[in-house]
Amino acid sequence: MGNPKFSVPSLSELVRSQHQILSVITKVDTQQGRGRKLRSTAVADYSEINGIPVFKTESLKSEKTVEYLKSLDPDLFVIVAYKILPKSLLKIPHYGSVNLHGSLLPKYRGAAPIQWALMSGDSSTGLTTFFLKPSVDTGDIALQKKVVIFPDDDFGTLSNRMAVIGALLVRKTVDSVRAGKVTVIPQDNTRATKAPKITPEFCQIDWHRSSIDIHNQVRGLSPIPCAYTHLRKKRLKIFKTRISGEKNISPGEVSAIRKSEFTISCGTGSLDILEIQYEGKRRMPVASFLQGVEISIGEQMVD
Repeated sequence: MGNPKFSVPSLSELVRSQHQILSVITKVDTQQGRGRKLRSTAVADYSEINGIPVFKTESLKSEKTVEYLKSLDPDLFVIVAYKILPKSLLKIPHYGSVNLHGSLLPKYRGAAPIQWALMSGDSSTGLTTFFLKPSVDTGDIALQKKVVIFPDDDFGTLSNRMAVIGALLVRKTVDSVRAGKVTVIPQDNTRATKAPKITPEFCQIDWHRSSIDIHNQVRGLSPIPCAYTHLRKKRLKIFKTRISGEKNISPGEVSAIRKSEFTISCGTGSLDILEIQYEGKRRMPVASFLQGVEISIGEQMVD
């Protein structure tokens, strides 16, 4: 069960294993892009290319979905970047349901563990396979793997790397289940922290925060959904920044302009802005942006 590109390496790893994939469960096609064309999920695309049966559903609680899953008589559900499973579905597979989570549980329980590790400025994170319980992300741990966060990582690069590492963890866990050798460790709930879903309020930049905090916010939200501010009443998405040596002045004010970047003052410190997307335009390096839009020192970004 999965939807995005993050799920595909795990599915691919299981395809290459000795295990039989009865079906892939994913969400229905959705309208995307400027043309609002119907597009299937990355998991559905991979499955259809590789001849794997695909079942697309809007609701895991629908009678059609429940009956379909029961008809498969599955040994195991494997969940990677999918929905929360209703309690009723957890009774269907003979050996339970294994989930891949993008953190070292019980840290960062929730929908956005990779983003929150970056936004918190962590130097490392990890991956966990665990058996689902009715309470979200609280099940017993099967395997864990630490992952280093590099200084130039953003959500895109880190999640891509973690998807590949996680796929190996998934296969090893499923192998252990099949061999009857899986061992589990209960989570220590006293050490649990949350990683809530990224909502719009997490994306808007508050220039009164420190340059380090804003830099980590940009990293954690790049390339999607992306941190943003406003310039001349238009939205300015910021994809890449660098901690600047420029002296800060008023928070949100442009303090320096060079050929390939401009600098914005923060509550503490300053940030060099390197890659952006101005409302109505494509994503581009700041060098290209400055060729078409003239900004001046002292100009204010609005948060």
